[in-house]
Amino acid sequence: MAVPKVPRRSVATEVATILNSPEVAALVAELDALRWTGRKGYGARTMLGACLVKALYALPTWTRVADLIAEHPGLEAALGGAPSHWACYRFARKLRTERERIADCLDALAASLRDHYPDMGTEVAIDASDMPAYANGQRYIYNGGPERQTYSDPDASWGHRSAVSTRKGGGFYGYRIHAAVCTKTGLPLAWHVETARSHESNYVAPLLDATRARGFRPVTCAMDMGYDNGRVYAECADRNVIPVVPLRRNSGLRESSLPRSGDEWKRLYRGRSAVEREFGRLKHHYALAMLRVRGIERVRLHADLTIMGRLALELARARGQSG
Repeated sequence: MAVPKVPRRSVATEVATILNSPEVAALVAELDALRWTGRKGYGARTMLGACLVKALYALPTWTRVADLIAEHPGLEAALGGAPSHWACYRFARKLRTERERIADCLDALAASLRDHYPDMGTEVAIDASDMPAYANGQRYIYNGGPERQTYSDPDASWGHRSAVSTRKGGGFYGYRIHAAVCTKTGLPLAWHVETARSHESNYVAPLLDATRARGFRPVTCAMDMGYDNGRVYAECADRNVIPVVPLRRNSGLRESSLPRSGDEWKRLYRGRSAVEREFGRLKHHYALAMLRVRGIERVRLHADLTIMGRLALELARARGQSG
C-alpha cells in the first residue's frame, strides 16, 4: 500500500501547538485576567482553544464543537477541559469585543516571525479574494422571479469574482478579504475583511500602513492590473513603495522606477502568485472561506483566529528548525 507523502493533520497537536506559543499564551493570560467565565467556568485557554477549533476546522455550530471536544480525549487534554456549547457561545460573544487584544497577539506573532525571517515583508503582494456568505446565495427567489429582499446574513453584499479553474466567474453574495502577503515567506502580513461590493484598489494604502505598523518595511508591492490606477501609484509613492503593476489596455503609460520590460520587474511580478497561493492555503487547509458564521464582525473574528493559527504554526516550525 502506498504511503502518503503528506502527514495527516492532528487537531489536538495543532491546537496545542498554537496555544503553547508564547504569544498566544500571553493572550490567554490577558483574557484570564478579565474573569469572564466566573468561579466555575473554564479558563481562557480552554475557551480560546474551542474558538480555534471551530475556526480552523469549519465546524458549523458550537454544539458540534462541544461534542467533538467531549468525544476526543486528546483534544480535551490539549484544551484542558470540555466546555458546553453555551459556554462557547458566551465566550465568543465577549471575544468579539476584544479585537484589540487579538490584534496585539497577531502583532507579537509577526514580530517573532520577523526575528526568524529578517527579509520578511520587504517584497509584498496585495490582492483580494471572495468569501461567500453562510447564507442563501441565490439572487432571485425562483428562476425568472423577483429579486430576493432578505438574506440570512444581512451584513453581506453582492460582488463579482473571476473564474477560477472549473468555477465560473460572476456574481456572489458574501464578503471579500483584502490581504498583503510576503512574497518571500508566503505569510500574511496584514488583512482586512469587507463586504463583497468593496473594490480591491481602495485597500492598498490601509494594507501598506498596517504592514508598516507591524514593523515590516515593504520596498516593492506586486499587484494585478486591477490596481492600475493613478491613486494606487500615488499611495505607493507616498509610502516609498515601488508598485509592480502591469498596465491595462488603453490605460496610458504610467511612470515606474523599474522598467516593465526588465528582468527585475518580471521577477517581482512573479512574486504576486504568493498571495494567490496563500489565499488557497488559508481557504482549503485552514478553512478561512468555509464560513460558518454570519455578520461581518463574526467573519472578521473568524479571519483573525484562522490567520493566528496559521502564523503560530509557522512560528513553531521556524523555532523547531532553529532549535
